[in-house]
Amino acid sequence: MLTPERHRIILELLQEKELVKIQELVEATLSSESTIRRDLSQLEESKKLKRVHGGASLIKQKGEEPSIVEKTTQHTDEKDKIARLAASFIRDRDCIYLDAGTTTLNMIRYINAKEIKVVTNGLPHLQELLECHIDAYVVGGYLKKRTGAFIGRGAIEGMKRYHFDKAFIGVNGIHSVMGYTTPDPEEAILKKTAIELSQDAYVLADHSKFHEVTFANIASLKDAIIITDLMDEDIAGDIIDKTNIEVVTS
Repeated sequence: MLTPERHRIILELLQEKELVKIQELVEATLSSESTIRRDLSQLEESKKLKRVHGGASLIKQKGEEPSIVEKTTQHTDEKDKIARLAASFIRDRDCIYLDAGTTTLNMIRYINAKEIKVVTNGLPHLQELLECHIDAYVVGGYLKKRTGAFIGRGAIEGMKRYHFDKAFIGVNGIHSVMGYTTPDPEEAILKKTAIELSQDAYVLADHSKFHEVTFANIASLKDAIIITDLMDEDIAGDIIDKTNIEVVTS
């Protein structure tokens, strides 16, 4: 069977079921598993599908940012492990940026470095930083009620007063072609600015963010190091080739 015909069958099955296993595609196309894996990689590169463990699913554009309440109930164990690993990269007297989000919020309790300064756009972060006796600065700007994040022109202008040793950024999607994305264009600009102002930038993301694409681009994969719980190199291989990844081990 020719490649275009296999691709057509794969996409038709996805339209019918939204999620298909590799073995189903092997049987439907009378092809080898290695051929199907290669087809899935090609189709993902052209943004026709998303590879998942053991198969593929349709790519769904996500237009709305989950609320902070919704985020606190999702992938909690993974986020906690990612937060602990991320905090271990902070050194004494570092000046760091903590992006709004539940994983970066979790980082604060694990920070052991001394005499650090933290700039953040996360409202919930301020109380946690205060309780941990960490010097904190807020960027200002418009406060998003849904997520507790400061955004907008005021936040960007406030951030530009600083330079960071390290920035820790949250994202909603990580894709080999589209890079890092988030639903809100204003928040995307703020995240991009933080990355540009930092000597080292880290993206904190659990495995569910891989191969996802949301509305607004933040940066390309090469602009940050990913800290994640993802262990399946077969799924993350194309992303691994374009950036550095730190993976939690316990």
